[in-house]
This record gives sequence, structure tokens and C-alpha cells, in this order.
Amino acid sequence: MRLSWMVIGLASALLAGPLHAADPAKAAVAEGKAEVLEEKVVEGAPAPKKAQTLTPSEAQAVDPAGQAPLDDSITCLARTIYWEAKGADAEDMTAVASVVLNRLGHDGFPDTICAVVKQGVESKACQFSWWCDGRSDQVEEAQRYDIAKEIARKALNQQLKDPTGGALYFHDRNVHPDWAKAYRRTAQTTHFLFYKPNQALAH
Repeated sequence: MRLSWMVIGLASALLAGPLHAADPAKAAVAEGKAEVLEEKVVEGAPAPKKAQTLTPSEAQAVDPAGQAPLDDSITCLARTIYWEAKGADAEDMTAVASVVLNRLGHDGFPDTICAVVKQGVESKACQFSWWCDGRSDQVEEAQRYDIAKEIARKALNQQLKDPTGGALYFHDRNVHPDWAKAYRRTAQTTHFLFYKPNQALAH
């Protein structure tokens, strides 16, 4: 599958290069760009021009050690991809990113990536289980996190095709949550099933 080869190629390229050194200035530029890019997604604006997009080195400069607080859109999206699709292939990782972006500004969901990721923490009913499972959120595998950040970068740049069919929800194939019965399945990947509300139930 082409996406699997993308992960292999990306991993090879990342491993061949030096470890990412902290570059606060580049990280600040990236975080600013990412904030504008997520606003474009919320507003349904056209894909950004090349000068407005995040470059690979800018995205990698953000949270280089995988230990920063989750308070910028690149880190929130990349950590969600990393933890939700840990050990999965590029299609699964891309699909998780798509669900996060599909929720941005949608009825019932916040209009920033970090707020989407953290939604439900107050009631301990997190939308993304990794965020309130009581475990450390710091990255354990630098190589996998670099791949997650690259997918987050492309997602924010609107350079990825959504493999979920506009899904707002998903779950692992190995579980069978009751809530899934009330939704319409839109897609499936190696590890996940994806859903959106039934139009008949939509207001």
C-alpha cells in the first residue's frame, strides 16, 4: 500500500538525518502558522498557499522531545495521532488526524485542535481516551512521533485526502461500543472503524 511505503520512506529519511535540535524561534513560527491553518479548516477556506504552509523542519521543531505541554495545535494533533494510532500504519494515522480536523468547528465540537482533543476532560468522558487515561502523555518512541508530526503537518496544510469519508467518530476494531449503533459507518482502516451521524437523526 502506498501509505505504508510513505511511512517506511519517511522513517528512513528521518533516521538518516540528525536528531532534531531544539529551535525555539522556528518552533514559534510553526505554531503561529499552525494556528492560522486550523482557522482555515474551521472556516472552510481554500487550501493555503505554499508560503502559508508548514515546512517539515518547522513542524519537527515543535516539541522535539515529545514532552512539551499540550498547548499548540501541532503538538495536540501529533500526540493524538501518536497515541491513538500507536503501532498503526500511515492510513490509520492519517484517518485519526482527519477525524480531529473534521470535528473543528462542527456542531457540538470546539474550534481549536487542542480543545477538540481535550473535550470531555471536565466530566471524565474524554473523546480521545489517551488524554485522560491517567498515564503519562510523553512520547516513548521518537521515530514514531516524528512520523506523527509529519502527518499532522500535512493535515494542517490540507495536503492529505480524508480516508474516513468525513467521519467524526471512530473506534478500534477490537471493541464494540453501544454508541456506534446510532451512527452511520463511513470507512474502515486496518485498525479502526469510522462513523458520522445518521442524516435521519441530524437537525
